[in-house]
Amino acid sequence: MSQTNQARRLFLKQLGIVGGGLIVGLPLSASVNANSTTNAALQPNAFIHLSQSGEVSFYLPRSEMGQGTYHGLTTLIGEELDIDPARIRVHHATADTAFNNPEYDQQITGGSTSMKGSYLPLRQAAADARALLLLAAVQQLGVPREQLRTDNGYVLHGEQKTPYAELVAVAAQLETPQDVALKEPSEFKYIGKQRPRLDGHAKATGTAEFGLDIDFPGLQRAVLVRCPVAGGTVNRVDDSAARGMPGVTHVVSIHNGVAVVAEHYYQAKLAAAKLVIDWQLPEKLSQFSSAEGQAQFAQALDADKSHEAFKQGDGSKALNPASRVLRADYWAPYLAHATMEPMNCTVKIADGEMDVWVGSQSPGLAQGLAAFYSGISKSKIRIHSTFLGGGFGRRTASDYVGEAVAIAKASGVPVQLIWSREDDTRHDLYRPAAMARFAIGLTDDGRIDTWQVRRAGPNIMAYTVDEALDAMAPGFLPNGMVNWMSKAGYGLYDGWSLDHSSVEGLYEDYDASHKAVEHVTVDPGLPCGFWRSVGHSFSGFFKESMIDEVAVATEQDPVAYRLQHLSGNPRLANALKVAAEKAGWPKAGNSERRLGVAAHNSFASSVAQVAEVSLENGAIRVHKVVCVVDCGRVVNPDVVKAQMESGILFGLTAALHGEITLKDGVVQQSNFHDYPVLRMPQTPEIDVHIIDSNEPPTGVGEPGTPPIAAAVANALFALTGQRLRSLPLKLAS
Repeated sequence: MSQTNQARRLFLKQLGIVGGGLIVGLPLSASVNANSTTNAALQPNAFIHLSQSGEVSFYLPRSEMGQGTYHGLTTLIGEELDIDPARIRVHHATADTAFNNPEYDQQITGGSTSMKGSYLPLRQAAADARALLLLAAVQQLGVPREQLRTDNGYVLHGEQKTPYAELVAVAAQLETPQDVALKEPSEFKYIGKQRPRLDGHAKATGTAEFGLDIDFPGLQRAVLVRCPVAGGTVNRVDDSAARGMPGVTHVVSIHNGVAVVAEHYYQAKLAAAKLVIDWQLPEKLSQFSSAEGQAQFAQALDADKSHEAFKQGDGSKALNPASRVLRADYWAPYLAHATMEPMNCTVKIADGEMDVWVGSQSPGLAQGLAAFYSGISKSKIRIHSTFLGGGFGRRTASDYVGEAVAIAKASGVPVQLIWSREDDTRHDLYRPAAMARFAIGLTDDGRIDTWQVRRAGPNIMAYTVDEALDAMAPGFLPNGMVNWMSKAGYGLYDGWSLDHSSVEGLYEDYDASHKAVEHVTVDPGLPCGFWRSVGHSFSGFFKESMIDEVAVATEQDPVAYRLQHLSGNPRLANALKVAAEKAGWPKAGNSERRLGVAAHNSFASSVAQVAEVSLENGAIRVHKVVCVVDCGRVVNPDVVKAQMESGILFGLTAALHGEITLKDGVVQQSNFHDYPVLRMPQTPEIDVHIIDSNEPPTGVGEPGTPPIAAAVANALFALTGQRLRSLPLKLAS
C-alpha cells in the first residue's frame, strides 16, 4: 500500500470511521495544505466510506442551513459512484482541516461556494471509488474490465450482479487508478434532475437534529445578560435575587456578561431578569444614535481621505466639467439576520476534554474559539455539527460558541446556552450600514463614459479578523497577547487596509471607459458581520437604482439602456433579455401597476429580476417577481428555484421593513413586532427561470438577494415618480 493510502487510512482511523471498509478521499490537488507540518497534504477534505455490510456513507464537508448542500453534494457522490443518492447515509463532518473549503482554505460554508468548490472534487472522489470497485470485480470475478459496468450499487457482468459490499475488502487493498474519467453530461442519472430533497423527510417528521434538540442527563440551560451597548463590560453585579430563584444552580461572570445557569431555560430567563448590573459603556458606540448617522456618513464622503478600491482609465479625473454629470447619494441601514433558530450552543467539559454541539457555518473557527476560551487543546475538542435553522452569514461567526464554553468552564457543569429572540436581535453581528455617492459622466449621446462611486461605512473584515485571530492563535500564546494581536488586526482593516467586500458589486457590471471606486471607513462601533450576499446586499440596490436614474435622465428604456452597457457581460445581458421577455416588459398586468427591473452579477452567477408593483391604501404591494438566473450547470433545479425564491424574500424583507436603529448605542429593535419579516400574505408570486448551461456550477444561495430592492424601487419610480434612494423603501405621503 502506498504512503498516500496509508496516511489516508491512518487519518480516517483517528476519526473513528474505519473498520473493514473502503475509504476514498478527495484528490490531493483539492485538499493540500502546503503550510501544514503534519502531513496534511495527504488528508482529503471530504470522504466516502463503503462498509462490508453494504452501507455507503458520505461525510458532508459543508453545513446544511436550508440551502440544499446536503442534497446537492450527496447527489454528486451518487452520480459518480453510480448509486441512488437516497441510499447514501450522510454525516455532518466534524471540525478538521481535512474538510476545508478549497475556495477559502478554511472549514467554512459561505460565499455561495459549496457547489462551486465541490462539483469536480467530490465527483472525482466518487469516480475513484467506483473505479476501485470495478478493479476489485476484475480480480474477484476474473473477467476483463471492458465487460463490467455499474448500476445503483452493483457491478454487472451480463446477468450477474455483485453488490458493492462484496467487493469492498478487495478494493480497500488496491491503489487508486490515475486519471479516472468523470461521466459525460449525457450519462447523468441524478445531476440536473428534479428529485425530492434528501433531508426533506427528516425535517418534515421532526427527526432532523438542530442545535436546540441536543439534550442529555445532567445538561443545564444558560441565559447570558450582555451589556445593552455592544462592547460594554461588567463593573459590578448584584446577583443575590437571581441566586434565590427556583432551579438556579450557578451565576457566573464571563468576558462579555453575566450568565445564569438553571435546570430549565425559563427558570434561567426569569432569574436573569433579576440581575442588577452596573456596566462600563464603550465610549464611541454609546455616543452614537441613528438620527445623526446618515449625516456622519455623508460628512465622511465629503472628506478627502479614502482608499482607492478600483481604477480604470483616468478614473475620477475623466469627469469633464463641460459634459453632463449625474450625481446621487444612496443609503442602506444596519440589518439583523433574524434566523428562525436563534443562536445556541451546547458544551460538556470532562476529564480535560470537551464536546461541543453547534450549528455552525465555521466548525473549525468554533473549535478554535472553544480552545481559546477554555485553555483546552483543539486536539481534545470535538465539534458535533447539527443542521442549522438558518445561517445567512450569521453563523460564520462563533461568538455564541465562545460564550457557551466560557459559561461551562466557569460553572463546571454541562450547559446549553440559548439566545432569546431579543438577544438575537439586539446582539447580532449586523450587516453594516453604507452610503454610496455616485458621479456618472455621460457622452453627448447619453452613454456612460465615467463611473465614479465613493462608499462610506464599516469594514466587515475589521470585526471578522478579531475573532479569527482568537481562534487560530497557537495555544502556547497567552490570551493577553492574542487579544493584543486581535486589536491590531482590527486596526489594520479599520484604519488603512481595504475590505473589498465593502465595494463589491458597485462597479463591475456595466461598460465605461473610466471607472473610479473609493472607500471611506466610517465605523460607529456596532459589531458587523457577513449578511446574505455581503457587500452585494447594498451594492445591488445602489448600482441598479443609479443605472435606472441614468436611463430615465437620458430618456431611454431602462432595459435597453442596460443592454447598451453590457457588451462585456454576455451572461448578465442574456439573463436580462429573458427576464424582460418573461415579464412582458414594459407593460405591467394592469394600469394600476408598474414594472421595475434590476440585474446583478454576484458569486459568479448572473441574476435579472422584474418586479410588478402597485400601491394598496398607500402601502407598497409587490405582486410578482420574474427572476432569471444563470448559475452554470444545475444539479437540482428545484433547489435552485427555492434558493432564488428564498433570496428574493430575504431581500424583499430588508427592502420593505429592514432597519436596525440605535439610540445612545442601544439597538432599539427587539423582536418580530418591531423588526418584522415578510409574512405569507405579503409574499409575491415568484416566477423563476433557469438558463440552461454547460458551464461549471456557480453560486445560488445569495445571488437572488441583491437585485430585488432596486427592482421594487425602480417600479415605484415608474408608478409614482418618486426616486427612493434610502432603504427601507418609504414613499412620501
